[in-house]
Amino acid sequence: MDKQISYNKYALYEYFVIEKFEAGIVLEGAEVKTLRAGNCNLKDSFCFLRNGELYLKNLHIPVYDKAGAFSSKDSKRDRKLLMHRRELDRLAGKINEKGFTIVPLQLYFSGSLVKAEIALCKGKQNYDKKRTIAERDQKRALEREIKNYK
Repeated sequence: MDKQISYNKYALYEYFVIEKFEAGIVLEGAEVKTLRAGNCNLKDSFCFLRNGELYLKNLHIPVYDKAGAFSSKDSKRDRKLLMHRRELDRLAGKINEKGFTIVPLQLYFSGSLVKAEIALCKGKQNYDKKRTIAERDQKRALEREIKNYK
């Protein structure tokens, strides 16, 4: 049973999702306690490759107030993501193509472990975003009509 911590709705508006991956994330103990309380912000976060390793940048996990002096004080530090080498190599090849990026979609608990669902994405143009909004509005209107019909 997976318990969702945070979801990045903004990513689905800004990007076309091509492929999804699951990755582990390296955290400190106090950060895990903060995540158990549900405090985290994925907006504006992205992934990048450095020296053959994948890192998550701009993930905001607030400092745990009861952690004391041993906790990390930087709430937006780069966090390492853990994936198999074959998956990392495949992602590295895709990122080199024009217009592709890696974006985190959600953070969740898998048992006692914190996992990140990341996606290989391609950026949307303004007309694609307008189409997404129009489709969402049509779907909402259709559901409203069905509800009123019953």
